[in-house]
Amino acid sequence: MTPRRYPGSLPPPEGDVEVRHVQPYEATKAYRCPGCDHEIPPGTGHKVVVPLAAPELRRHWHTGCWSRVRRP
Repeated sequence: MTPRRYPGSLPPPEGDVEVRHVQPYEATKAYRCPGCDHEIPPGTGHKVVVPLAAPELRRHWHTGCWSRVRRP
């Protein structure tokens, strides 16, 4: 199944990644999800995806968006 793509959204990072879950009480800032290009508001649990080869390219994803695009 091909992941749903949204205008302006980015593909998942290539290579190995570290995925961390951010609990709602830890989410104190708003972020823009690269999977759907919508805001992740403060207080929303989500995933932080860090490419091991390029940690400066870490991105915050909605949990559902990351679940749709993650690779096996």
